[in-house]
Amino acid sequence: QVQLVESGGGSVQAGGSLRLACVASKFTYCMGWFRQAPGKEREGVASINSRGTTTYADSVKGRFSVSRDNAKNTLWLQMNSLEAEDIAVYYCAAGWFDTGCSLKSPYEYWGQGTQVTVSS
Repeated sequence: QVQLVESGGGSVQAGGSLRLACVASKFTYCMGWFRQAPGKEREGVASINSRGTTTYADSVKGRFSVSRDNAKNTLWLQMNSLEAEDIAVYYCAAGWFDTGCSLKSPYEYWGQGTQVTVSS
């Protein structure tokens, strides 16, 4: 069992930045960030494996950056140049995959989510 707790959500002006954090009770091989906007399906944002290999959704490439601190069991999502399209609840996810780690992976554990709001 892995417990995930997100933090760092909030409200920023368009073009601003936020940094989300996810503290895990156990750090799995594969970690990811997903988001769900009102009325929309959940979508993958970024993933990172234990070696630091990352994957990003096309919509956030160049603006978001995912990283992990294995010593602290903490996953980060640096979000820059935020825009209205980024408004959503962001979720941290984790999985014990021995191979493969992407936005399509069947993550086993999920956090409670943290709200990100962007105003113009």
